[in-house]
Amino acid sequence: MDTITAIHERRAVKHYDPAFKMPAEDEAKLLKAFRQSPTSFNIQNWRVVNVKDPSIRLQIQEAAWGQEQVTKASLLLVLCADIKAWEKNPARYWENAPEEVKNYLVPMIKPFYENQDQKQRDEAMRSVGIGAQTLMLAAKAMGYDSCPMIGFDPDAVAKIINLPDDHAIGMLLTIGKATKPAFSKPGHINDNEVFLTDKFAG
Repeated sequence: MDTITAIHERRAVKHYDPAFKMPAEDEAKLLKAFRQSPTSFNIQNWRVVNVKDPSIRLQIQEAAWGQEQVTKASLLLVLCADIKAWEKNPARYWENAPEEVKNYLVPMIKPFYENQDQKQRDEAMRSVGIGAQTLMLAAKAMGYDSCPMIGFDPDAVAKIINLPDDHAIGMLLTIGKATKPAFSKPGHINDNEVFLTDKFAG
């Protein structure tokens, strides 16, 4: 499936075949695609908890208001980010870059994020969102469906997965084989409300 088709056909699917087990090679292919997602300064701040233990999935389902896709989908991914990735040996993010590029960019990372708590968290959420979309489109192109989820208790899930204090959860993402299609698209607001030229009217 080409990218444009995947974009138009991707939907948030809630019902999955619990008997279907995603082949290991497909799971690896999806996660490899995820690693191609861009991050600011290449800090690669996303962290993915691939929940395989059925008992842990049940705990997360309880924290997600009983939503069945948590336990029935082939994959349950908790998409997180290390909010402090920018300060954790940042030279490693550019170790394969030409020396002049490394010497230019690495010293910029700390002053860009230091003492900027909101910016650090915003960066984490941006990275998770971009990575999630990469996964969803790759899944659709491979014949799978997905569902991004914010309907859960983040504190409860953080405790279940032992989330470090300097990390944040962006969303849950389920991927698998659908048993029922999503509802038809509910509609789009007018283009002139979405697309603006140069600036907002003032």
